[in-house]
Amino acid sequence: PKGLTFNNDGTKMFVVGGSSDSVHQYSLSTAFDLSTASYDNVSFDVSSEDGNPTGLTFNSDGTKMFVVGGNSDSVHQYSLSTAFDLSTASYDNVSFSVSSEDSFPTGLTFNSDGTKMFVVGGLSSDSVHQYSLSTAFDLSTASYDNVSFDVSSEDSSPSGLTFNSDGTKMFIVGSSSDSVYQ
Repeated sequence: PKGLTFNNDGTKMFVVGGSSDSVHQYSLSTAFDLSTASYDNVSFDVSSEDGNPTGLTFNSDGTKMFVVGGNSDSVHQYSLSTAFDLSTASYDNVSFSVSSEDSFPTGLTFNSDGTKMFVVGGLSSDSVHQYSLSTAFDLSTASYDNVSFDVSSEDSSPSGLTFNSDGTKMFIVGSSSDSVYQ
């Protein structure tokens, strides 16, 4: 397993796997309580887009899913006709390459309104890179802001990132130090 995220109310969990090249869906009978989690027997194969998916996130209403991959060095965009239901997912044939910034992206997230995307690179840059989207949560409108933040002093292999709700705190998890940084 390489990355995970939840739906808004914590009753669904999604895990992307680097060996299955798929996103797997779980239900939690008590929100955000892993002791109540069970597998939905629902998965979505992303191997046609990337054979080494490393991170995932959704838009705010669960109708778009984004998966970043270490083989393609790109973010791929998917649509879900039913929010947060992988059985209704389909590929949008839309991707955005981040290879100019890092040769092995490992995690991604958006700001709350989908106009900024952040990708952390775990191989060549050890940095967080910032992108703008002129249309919210639409990768076809993404462009690099030429803004990055180097985290190599904290970890030489950052593997994931997230923000607090208002974007004033960023958290990076590092696989070489086994630590979370704020």
